[in-house]
Amino acid sequence: MCVETWELTARRVARAIRRRVLEHTLNANGGYLSQACSAAEILATLYVRVLNLAESVAPPIPPPFSGVPARDNPRAFTGAGYNGPHSPPLDRFYLSCVHYALPLYVTLIETGRLAPAGLAQFNQDGSTVEMIGAEHSPGLEVTGGSLGQTISQAGGIALARRLRGETGRNWLLMSDGEFQSGQTWEAVQALTHYKLDNIGVYVDVNAQQCDGLMTDVMNIEPLSARLEGFGARVAVVNGHAFDALAAPAAWERDGRPLFILCYTNPCQDIPLLEARRPKLHYVRFQDAREKNQYADFLAELEVA
Repeated sequence: MCVETWELTARRVARAIRRRVLEHTLNANGGYLSQACSAAEILATLYVRVLNLAESVAPPIPPPFSGVPARDNPRAFTGAGYNGPHSPPLDRFYLSCVHYALPLYVTLIETGRLAPAGLAQFNQDGSTVEMIGAEHSPGLEVTGGSLGQTISQAGGIALARRLRGETGRNWLLMSDGEFQSGQTWEAVQALTHYKLDNIGVYVDVNAQQCDGLMTDVMNIEPLSARLEGFGARVAVVNGHAFDALAAPAAWERDGRPLFILCYTNPCQDIPLLEARRPKLHYVRFQDAREKNQYADFLAELEVA
């Protein structure tokens, strides 16, 4: 019997992310397609190789929205159960760039944590399968809010878990655009001050933000040197190479928070997007001809 290696499994998950997100982009005449292109291998590597999680304890079909958490709302819930129960030795995952929600949902489906039928609720009124994920969305347990907030939340949880003696790690996925925010750097300073080596941050460095190129809007490079200047431990990797993505997660902890800078291509495996550079943040088809080009490309992906 042939046993699939983790790299082959991750490659299958990454292909499915791009295929399903492209399908939804066509059906909705718009979507965050470039984020799926850049982050597919990152999410696949996290869920197939890096994260130490138990099986999902959440409903395969996500329940409808029941209100925000509050003392007078006992029906409120988070999407953390799709990553398994909270347990001292197990990891926890946080998505900061919550407009990457659809690629995360597909990852949950491809790893057996969410039913494929759950995607029928995507971006529907009353659904928790939101286009911009919130704390009740599958796989999320905190609301990202404005970009740059979740690293502070994850850092606080990491500190609390360490004080409790919990050994599980805390993993966060961010976008490079969040390093244009001052709150991000305040959070990095706190992570290094408290020596939180139980937190690992994967950063999708795709060099794009909503207004165009990062270098044109507000340059953050050299990002590695800046993070190291704050006292962080940094790995710089090819964001589409599975082994490179997984390797830093196995490093022995050394008292510093770990940042894995994943340099990626926002048009990876969907070359049609190249014609849209540098405006890649959200794809809305310009006319029927362009939409048909993407539909034809999807048909080729499905056959492959």
